[in-house]
Amino acid sequence: MKIAADRTRCEGHGMCEALLPDIFRVDDEGNVTVLTDQVAEDELDDVRLAVDSCPVEALRLFD
Repeated sequence: MKIAADRTRCEGHGMCEALLPDIFRVDDEGNVTVLTDQVAEDELDDVRLAVDSCPVEALRLFD
């Protein structure tokens, strides 16, 4: 699975980074960056939680 971030939707709430700081980074301007392009199987549940926790739905998982 891969993660996509829509930086135009991101409002910098930082929920994703709080849950998974090794995968998501929110900069000083409130824009999210995905730090990896592949999600390991053992991280999938945590990544799904981070994606679902985004209040503006700026993150998604895809194959």
